[in-house]
Amino acid sequence: MFERSKVPLHKWLLATYLISSSKMGYSAHQLHRTLGVTYKTAWFMVHRIREAMNPTSKTPIGGAGKTVEADETYVGGKEANKHRNKRAAKMDVFGAKEAVLTLVERDGQARSFHVANVTAKTLRPLVTQNVHRSSDLMTDGARFYRYLGREFASHEAVDHSDGEYVRGSAHSNTVENFFSILKRGINGTFIHVSEAHLARYLAEFDFRYNHRSGLGIEDTERTNELLRNVAGKRLTYRRSGEAANA
Repeated sequence: MFERSKVPLHKWLLATYLISSSKMGYSAHQLHRTLGVTYKTAWFMVHRIREAMNPTSKTPIGGAGKTVEADETYVGGKEANKHRNKRAAKMDVFGAKEAVLTLVERDGQARSFHVANVTAKTLRPLVTQNVHRSSDLMTDGARFYRYLGREFASHEAVDHSDGEYVRGSAHSNTVENFFSILKRGINGTFIHVSEAHLARYLAEFDFRYNHRSGLGIEDTERTNELLRNVAGKRLTYRRSGEAANA
């Protein structure tokens, strides 16, 4: 991650700590003011750090006796903060936003994906490849989950459209809590994220959630874990501009 960088190592380490310990994220503008580097340098630094937050290997989450919640949401900056030509039409609720699928193991880890659309064809491979088949799957009442749920140990759903949110142990509150953290960070700290970089922002929020205080991991340990992941995570300017669905 630090290869060929002219930024002093102590500034890299401080940036890594600030981003690792900030629950709602740390913007490039704030980093450039804190470190005394240009905004362009700070912007590239935060994207390199987010790239390092991607796990090297992704084994399925969940397992026998464990519950994994799956849900989708749409993220993007507030319409009022966008340039006029990038604002969604008033009648198009999700017009300028990007779809995200998140899988969360209760009392465990989260894994998020930027997806082109919310369809069974798009979501099924992500769910089946990233959730252990012996897991209990929890979802909302979307139709495509009814068929997908048959591939797991059990499947329960709550029908939000009918006003149902909790039925015994059947709920999606864990993944909804993750979404609230993600959206507060994007809307409050970053204001707007582009399609090209959304996957890295998701990796950042996944990393902090997977190394949260609730699991006994504090800021210093979280930063150390990130520094252990930097090897082989080279990010060039060319790659930083690639769109997730290009």
